[in-house]
Amino acid sequence: MATPCSCSEKGPPRSGVQPLPYVVINMAMTADAKVATAGREVTTFGSPHDQRALYALRATADALLCGARTVEETGATLGTGSAEHRAARRRAGLAEDPVRVVVSGSASLSSEAELWKHPGAPIVVLVDGTAPAAQRERLSRLGAEVWVSPGDRLDFTAALAWLAERHGIRRLVAEGGGRVNAALLAADRVDELRLTWVPRIFGGQAAPTLADGPLAGCLAEAVPFRLAQVRSVGAERFLRFVRRNGAITSSPAGSIPPRS
Repeated sequence: MATPCSCSEKGPPRSGVQPLPYVVINMAMTADAKVATAGREVTTFGSPHDQRALYALRATADALLCGARTVEETGATLGTGSAEHRAARRRAGLAEDPVRVVVSGSASLSSEAELWKHPGAPIVVLVDGTAPAAQRERLSRLGAEVWVSPGDRLDFTAALAWLAERHGIRRLVAEGGGRVNAALLAADRVDELRLTWVPRIFGGQAAPTLADGPLAGCLAEAVPFRLAQVRSVGAERFLRFVRRNGAITSSPAGSIPPRS
């Protein structure tokens, strides 16, 4: 059982001159909160409806964000989907394809990753200040725009502010993996969670979870959300959570409203 503690270390203030993007984490998880098996051989375990919901949500975003390991293991291209989704984006005044953002602290994203084979949408790679110059240059030659964090660890607040200023990102959908999700939550930069609850059990301590990384050392440090919506489609539950404390100042203004 989680125990309370008397103090908690908060992230930096969310206010600022430049509004930060509205950040939505979107993931499918099992009943025991696993997002893949221990061997990570399962990359898609939701229903076709879950896949359609994923592309519908992507169609509302200015940018999609994913960790390098997830991109490599799943063959993710961070694409928009069908021509219908691209048309919906045009009607909403969005670019036909979202900016593709990959988190690769050490700049080690593989040159063989599938997303390089799908040109079109811009690719941005976020790296930390210790990433070797040769690796950063390799990513640039592959066609990525490389953003280097001002510190040894990747500063998500600074990265999001840069994405807003440089690329006009107002709404960003993050798709894992668990370590990237945990880092965004620890930085207090997540406004909404979209979770597909799938009635399966993967089990095992080695299986990755929704937020795999240092986050809450005690109950008082838990990141608070409130359940805003539940939908049932077949055996799956589609859950939407929003920040509970009302402290959110990053705004989705001007972007497409979240879909139910």
